[in-house]
Amino acid sequence: MTPEQFNIGLQDKLLGQVRLALAAQHHLNAGGSITLTSGIVSAQPIRDGANATSVNAALEGFVRAAALELLPRGLRINVVSPNVLIESMAAYVPYFPGFEAVSAQRTALAFQRAVEGIQSGETITVW
Repeated sequence: MTPEQFNIGLQDKLLGQVRLALAAQHHLNAGGSITLTSGIVSAQPIRDGANATSVNAALEGFVRAAALELLPRGLRINVVSPNVLIESMAAYVPYFPGFEAVSAQRTALAFQRAVEGIQSGETITVW
């Protein structure tokens, strides 16, 4: 991987979501919620996945810290960390040998909990 290729993950998945959260905070009422998406590779790296592991772990760290800063304004932020989805496993099977895929339906419940629940600063895993 080149530095330029590594930067793509930083700019797209990491900073794209960070920028979204930074903008969203100014448009939410007290009690509002921001939910981001990381993935299992934050905790369980895969072959050729150093960029994905770095980006996903950074998102989870951002959420932990941002939750503390958003708390005084009554805002919440969480991140959902799913395993590879059953519905997309065919495309990703070479990268996830031995992983047990999860359903999109089960993952959707984690997003619902992040949005409608009371927790903040949490990584909600769907493994």
